[in-house]
Amino acid sequence: MSRKRKELPVLEDVEIKDVAAEGNAVARVGEMVVFVPFGAPGDHVDIKLTKKKKNYAEGRITAFRKLSDLRTEPPCRHFTVCGGCRWQHLPYEYQLKCKRQQVFDALTRIAKIDLPEIPETLGSKQIWEYRNKMEYTFSNHSWLTFEQLASGEEFTDRDAAGFHIPGSFDKVLDIERCYLQDDISNRMRRHIKEYGKTHGLPFYDLKAQSGFLRTMMVRIALTGEIMVVLVVGEDRPDELKALLEDFLKAFPEVTSLMYVINTKVNDTIGDQTVHLFAGKEYIEEEMEGLRFRVGPKSFYQTNSRQAYELYKVVRDFARLTGNELVYDLYTGTGTIANFVSRRARKVVGIEYVPEAIEDAKVNSACNSIDNTVFFAGDMKDVLNDEFIAEHGHPDVMIVDPPRAGMHGDVVDTILRAEPPVIVYVSCNPATQARDLALLDCKYRVEAVQPVDMFPHTQHVENVVRLIRR
Repeated sequence: MSRKRKELPVLEDVEIKDVAAEGNAVARVGEMVVFVPFGAPGDHVDIKLTKKKKNYAEGRITAFRKLSDLRTEPPCRHFTVCGGCRWQHLPYEYQLKCKRQQVFDALTRIAKIDLPEIPETLGSKQIWEYRNKMEYTFSNHSWLTFEQLASGEEFTDRDAAGFHIPGSFDKVLDIERCYLQDDISNRMRRHIKEYGKTHGLPFYDLKAQSGFLRTMMVRIALTGEIMVVLVVGEDRPDELKALLEDFLKAFPEVTSLMYVINTKVNDTIGDQTVHLFAGKEYIEEEMEGLRFRVGPKSFYQTNSRQAYELYKVVRDFARLTGNELVYDLYTGTGTIANFVSRRARKVVGIEYVPEAIEDAKVNSACNSIDNTVFFAGDMKDVLNDEFIAEHGHPDVMIVDPPRAGMHGDVVDTILRAEPPVIVYVSCNPATQARDLALLDCKYRVEAVQPVDMFPHTQHVENVVRLIRR
């Protein structure tokens, strides 16, 4: 006989004290720390515990006794259900303070190294409709909110076009309007949804792995160019052609319309053939007169305007004079490498993904940049003593690793190479702090600058300038 799960209590009239790096609010009850989503410091709430350990617990707010003076009204009707934009009930200036604190806590508690004063987070001038890329999912099994379930109403139409519910891979929240991208993105999603329902096109069943309408990606560049990639789960050429023709008639401003027929289990299209239906095979972003080609599989910083601010910080921290050999590790599509190339003697870029390296070479060629070279391969295998001996000793190293940070072998190679300056860009202050502790034997941190790339979320980028001791 299975053990009956113990019912966890409701904590009454608890004051929210702080927010955490994971995006949750923090309360303290005795010696226990309690994490809850969507609270604001100063709220007095009732909390239903959902998980309890010795020194901490997790829960959800069931009632508000008193609302914090700090709160602001969230514009999104899907707030608290969607799972994204978890801080939109907090004033933006306060969000920036929290992100600076997140960087400070990581670098002091994990790195435990000498640090300069950490300035305020560099905020985004545009805090809504800032994303250049959105991905939507079509599903025949929409998520029902607590209110819908409590209504007693029978919901027979469960077709949805929106976002996956965190922790429920097979359920999708139907979105009316998302504020993260230009509103044309919402109109496109709703158009496809209505066309599908009107013409009897089955929405994808994530459990049964069947259905026609599957996902849609929308990219909108600062140049005004728009790319739409529609992914379908079944090969129905006539119905697909009719759908895309109708879509193009409704949205003639689309400059690149593509489709993918994906019949495999997962939604990723990295290993799938992308077919061009109309327009160009890419769109172009612009930055300081440079043009960057972005294809359906290309990586580009999701906030184009703020990417420019981030790259300016990187360039300023590098303090290039035109004579330096720069290594750009984890170069991606070479955006940083090409951006700093005009102030360097030569830039060497290394990236794991071969397709990204090809994009980087194209971006250099399109901008008549002839002082960049790019290499594809696993960083720990490519960047070694032999590589440095062949391509030259770097004067500046720019590193922008994934969230997991740098492999230990890469850190060791950097320490042996001893570049005079390292500029470390990170989307995860915790792993950055770990790597800074490893570099501390030969480098000291001279400058730090947090940068907000994603308003209303807990995520923060951080740039650190290190100089050789």
